[in-house]
Amino acid sequence: MIKRIKLRALLIGGFITLLFVVLLIRIFTLQVVKGQDWHERAVFQWTKKVPIPATRGMITDRNGDVLASDVPAYTVIVNPAVIHENGLEDEIVGGLHSILGKDESELRALVTAKDEKGKYHKNREVRNEGWKINETKKSQIADFNKKLMDQLEKEKKGMETGLGLLKEQKRYYPKGTLAAHILGYTDRDGEAVAGLEASLDDYLKSTPGEMKYESDRHGDQLPQANMVYKPAVNGKNVKLTIDDTIQYYIEDAMKETYEQYKPISMTVIAANPKTMEILGMANLPTFNPNTYWDPATDQKDFFNYAVKATYEPGSTFKIVTLAGAVQEKLFNPNAFYQSGQIYVKGTHTPLHDIVRSGWGQITYLEGVKRSSNVAFVKLGSEMLGKDRLLKYINDFGFGQKTGIELPGEVSMAINLPGPVEVATASYGHGVSVTPIQQLAAISAVANGGKLLKPHIIKEVTDPDSGKVTQSSKTDVVRQVISPEAAKETSSYLEQVVADRAIGTGKHAYIEGYRVAGKTGTAVKYGPDKLPDYSKSVVSFIGFAPVNDPKIALIVIVDQPNDPDVGGGMVAAPIFKKIVSQALPYMGVPKSNTKKTSDGKTTVERPEAPTLTKLAVKEAKQKLLNAGVDFESIGKGASVIRQFPAAGTPMSPGQRIYLLTEETDKMTVPDLKGESLRDALDILTLLKCSVTVQGEGYVSEQLVTDKNGKRSVQLTLKPVKDDETSQDASSSSTEGGSISEDTSADDLADGKAGKEAGDN
Repeated sequence: MIKRIKLRALLIGGFITLLFVVLLIRIFTLQVVKGQDWHERAVFQWTKKVPIPATRGMITDRNGDVLASDVPAYTVIVNPAVIHENGLEDEIVGGLHSILGKDESELRALVTAKDEKGKYHKNREVRNEGWKINETKKSQIADFNKKLMDQLEKEKKGMETGLGLLKEQKRYYPKGTLAAHILGYTDRDGEAVAGLEASLDDYLKSTPGEMKYESDRHGDQLPQANMVYKPAVNGKNVKLTIDDTIQYYIEDAMKETYEQYKPISMTVIAANPKTMEILGMANLPTFNPNTYWDPATDQKDFFNYAVKATYEPGSTFKIVTLAGAVQEKLFNPNAFYQSGQIYVKGTHTPLHDIVRSGWGQITYLEGVKRSSNVAFVKLGSEMLGKDRLLKYINDFGFGQKTGIELPGEVSMAINLPGPVEVATASYGHGVSVTPIQQLAAISAVANGGKLLKPHIIKEVTDPDSGKVTQSSKTDVVRQVISPEAAKETSSYLEQVVADRAIGTGKHAYIEGYRVAGKTGTAVKYGPDKLPDYSKSVVSFIGFAPVNDPKIALIVIVDQPNDPDVGGGMVAAPIFKKIVSQALPYMGVPKSNTKKTSDGKTTVERPEAPTLTKLAVKEAKQKLLNAGVDFESIGKGASVIRQFPAAGTPMSPGQRIYLLTEETDKMTVPDLKGESLRDALDILTLLKCSVTVQGEGYVSEQLVTDKNGKRSVQLTLKPVKDDETSQDASSSSTEGGSISEDTSADDLADGKAGKEAGDN
């Protein structure tokens, strides 16, 4: 008996001892072996983290108007468990469908969602329609939720509806499509995707902060507890060089033409030619960065043709040839050449002007006005030659990226392997350029011969300190031509616009402002590698005012639906509309206006200068410098008479005629195609009496001489816009659609012989 008791006591004691040993081992394991792990778990439980949101940097225009910023946003949340408990499935599905437009079947699946154990979920986001909604929809959701709460109160159920809003923030573009291709966009997760949003992401992106402290079970901070504070870092603000008002002028003018001609695409860029700060840049078609996911938005709508596309420029490229010839003192505006066609060494097929038969023996200045290919082949191929022409092409920045702060800029090398390529490149055929390269080149002519690096970023600012951390400056790449050559080239380009009779750029004429420019039309290739004259890229490039340039602008329209129009009829009017709005907005007064003492603006008519007794060459140069259109009659060396007479107030765009021979020795020139005003001006100089029949432009003339007194009878007929025939026949250069991968194909003799001109 005693032995049993002792054995039992021994067993119990041994068991208790073993238990204590196990407990000691367990305690040792928990406190020593795994102590650090358990400590970290405990710290995690009593440590509270409070996130501190950060804001992505703003993007503004040059005047501080916001173009992109973070704004509050709200995500719709549903709680299937609460919704089921209160029997609100039908009400919530119907209400959210009405407000958000989300499919009812998808909403019902959300509000009845269960986990793998068959229990209703606690929280579900309503994506994508209910993700980061704006204030308007947020208010509608809040009003709807209040109605549900009132309904539950009447039915004496719980106060929770199972519908809620999670406050977040999102990227917002307050001006919609304005400057969309410049800005780009961020996706719904806030990740930068395109445009400046992507390329400047390192500046714009923010880093959220947080505050950590030890707390009790109620979340309150413990006394004397350590606090770790990590501040939020907001993104830097970026100010652009663009002006949102000029940007609006650009996009508004583009829409009108886009609707009328329905082209594949359009591109317009404006810059200050003295600094190459971009004032505006737009493409059509476009997109709204606020709704980039819209199914109606095509992928091509996101493409920034201004820097990512190459195209064959046509006659706008003639500016390079002209500037080079002027710089080398090879261009004589009064020298004559035979227009119509020209043969290139080693070929048997001629290159042609717009009008294949030409205009006879004309001056090189008239060739510039008419955009004569023959004139530019002689200037570029015969006078400059391959090496010098290629030098000026490269010096003007073609074949190399401009370095503008926009992603995806492209460039294509320009090579002139043979005489045909040299000849055709002289008038813009067989070369591929980008719109931004073209604008930089024309700006070099406008600003005194300096090629400048274009900028679209004006400054970067720290939002907390307000300190400017980075700013752009005027970057001179090189001096391409002398200031004197630039001024002379500008005067010839001004005549392209000022000559209202034969100037191909006359539709860019703006009363009160001196405008210089050049039109272009490049015919595109068909599938058979032959030119398709029903498809072309038309353009206009220019600047104003010539005497003090404030804005340079390029307009490109890819494949308008009317094959009979060219750059003069389609692109030049867009230039005119934009610049005629932009210059007054920029505070540039018209040259024929002045303010009176009482603050009112009056229009002045400039007086015709005194030109009689001057050498013809001197008189022409004087008029070129003044930007006045003119025409000389006769072959004399000095001016005998002028019309209008010196001191006569001149109408806007009026031409001055210079008589260089005695009238009795001169025959009456062919006036067919001239306006009645121009015809009367010429006949007045020749002291002829005139009779007129009909209306419009001169179609026939009859000269009679009775008793030594000449009389001219003019027959007038109305015509279509007097530029139509010139534009329609100006099927420039073969090839050159504006595209991502346009290349300059080598020209065979047969291709080179096709009519290649532009307007």
